[in-house]
Amino acid sequence: MAGTRVEPYWELTFDADGDVHTGERDGLVAGAGRERLTDLVIFAHGWNNDRPRATGLYRRFFAPFPALVDGATTADGAEVRVGYGGVIWPSMRFADEPVPDFPEQALTTIVTGPPVLDAATRQALTTVFPGSEETVARLAELLERRPEAPEPLAEFTGLVRALVTADQADQGDAGLVQDLEGESEPTVLAGDPEVVCAAFADALTGGETPAELFGGGWRKLWKGAHELLRQASYYTMKRRAGTVGERGLGPALGVLARSAPEVRVHLVGHSFGARLTAFGLRGLPEEAAVYSLTLLQGAFSHYAFSPRLPFDSRRGGALKGAYRRVRGPVVCVHSRHDTALGVMYPLASRLARDADSVLGIDNTRWGAMGYDGIQAVDGSARVSLARALDGGLPDEGCASVDASAVVSRGGPPSGAHSDICHDELARLILLAGRIGG
Repeated sequence: MAGTRVEPYWELTFDADGDVHTGERDGLVAGAGRERLTDLVIFAHGWNNDRPRATGLYRRFFAPFPALVDGATTADGAEVRVGYGGVIWPSMRFADEPVPDFPEQALTTIVTGPPVLDAATRQALTTVFPGSEETVARLAELLERRPEAPEPLAEFTGLVRALVTADQADQGDAGLVQDLEGESEPTVLAGDPEVVCAAFADALTGGETPAELFGGGWRKLWKGAHELLRQASYYTMKRRAGTVGERGLGPALGVLARSAPEVRVHLVGHSFGARLTAFGLRGLPEEAAVYSLTLLQGAFSHYAFSPRLPFDSRRGGALKGAYRRVRGPVVCVHSRHDTALGVMYPLASRLARDADSVLGIDNTRWGAMGYDGIQAVDGSARVSLARALDGGLPDEGCASVDASAVVSRGGPPSGAHSDICHDELARLILLAGRIGG
């Protein structure tokens, strides 16, 4: 397909409700049989906000695969024939957010630049939050002016909360935003505006003195307000990823299984795309199977697969036991250089659940698996990337792979969150799926 360098390649496009483009799904189903595939690798992007950016990621990520599987055979000696799929789902990313491996993007402006909403980001926000043009325009005006008074800051945080809560009410799928059983719906922006915005500004500095970067005072608070809007918008993306996975991808794989049961499906997801693929397991019909699941810098709770939460044994993760739907391993790639997940994710999670703890330093309860791996699942493996590539992956169950040696590049506030286009990670996926033996 145009825009990619691997063949055969298909795309599966889903809307915000998880409804699939049936022509694309049927094309994939027919093509898998026509090409006599042995294996199909399906990748779901994170918060990229358009098709060209997502397909660009897929082109770069899949590039090493053909050479790595060239000449490989299955266990019974047949030729390995691999197909590739890209999930396209409606997500967004702030246009100023640095993403490594996309050379056309600036990588240094987000912390030191002014906290404004450029045209691309305003367009993305109004797409994600339909009917919000006036609200987004007012948010942009406040960020442009940055008044030195508490009332405008409180107005800004109130408008952001209104955007998110209105979307929650419209979607009616609150359960799909929860990573843990018994969680309440996020009460975003419930805290004192100045305290909350200061906390986000401090998190942005990466250990530097805030005054050295922001100048302190109201300049710092408005920088934090801009980051607060960014983080609040991710709640919509988080819910949407669960919706598309459970209501869209899982059933689509069922259609494929009924038509081409011999094809071994391998799922890969990055960031919220990892959440999408993981929730896809909940939507799998009985006749469908997944042979491996690789979560690259997964932006959801490290307790999502846990049968019992360490801080409340009466509850478990929203995906407890779901890894058993995978015939091979569930591989969680994590990196300590991912500051989007190591700093911003737990900060936003604490804010959503308990505004009084927003300045706390213990991220254990609120951590993301893309930062420190899958937690509280008995028998799960923990290995380095080097060990995993040397045969250290288990045949099944959960495995957390520390890829900090490779997933390491990127500026604030995301750090190495999107530094995933590496040959080593391509090899890891092939090993997890036992593709080519």
